[in-house]
Amino acid sequence: MSDIRIRPAAPEDAPAISDFLRELAARGKRKSPSDVDFVRIHYIGHPDRIACSVALVAQGHILGMQSLKHARDGNIYGVTQGWGIIGTHVSPDAARRGVGRALFAASRDAARRAGVRSIDATIQPENAEGLAYYEAMGFRDYRVSGGAICKCYELPVDM
Repeated sequence: MSDIRIRPAAPEDAPAISDFLRELAARGKRKSPSDVDFVRIHYIGHPDRIACSVALVAQGHILGMQSLKHARDGNIYGVTQGWGIIGTHVSPDAARRGVGRALFAASRDAARRAGVRSIDATIQPENAEGLAYYEAMGFRDYRVSGGAICKCYELPVDM
């Protein structure tokens, strides 16, 4: 889809992001909170944020969001300090349209600029779409934690 535009998420994007996160939850594809305050605090304004990007079409409709954070000591995922932690959420209406690929290109560039060389994606085993997405982006299984499958993306040193 060539009309996708990626930009940093802003606080005023939280209601639109919350709307499609709630839709994902209603379809059984999300277990975490989806309210506007959660989006603002956990994604857009998180203190460990490296990048939080949204994918939009020309009309300004948000199709997806990707968050990339620094893994700090003691993070809830047990990810090695200094790595990145990524989360991807795409509106059910925008699946299979290149949204995730476009978002990951922006996150990969942000990780490189931040000096992050490894990125973790922790996915529940029943999330076949999420597992397939991260595999297609080049993430590989590296551990299982609390039943979740943890995938790692290694940024090339020459990037």
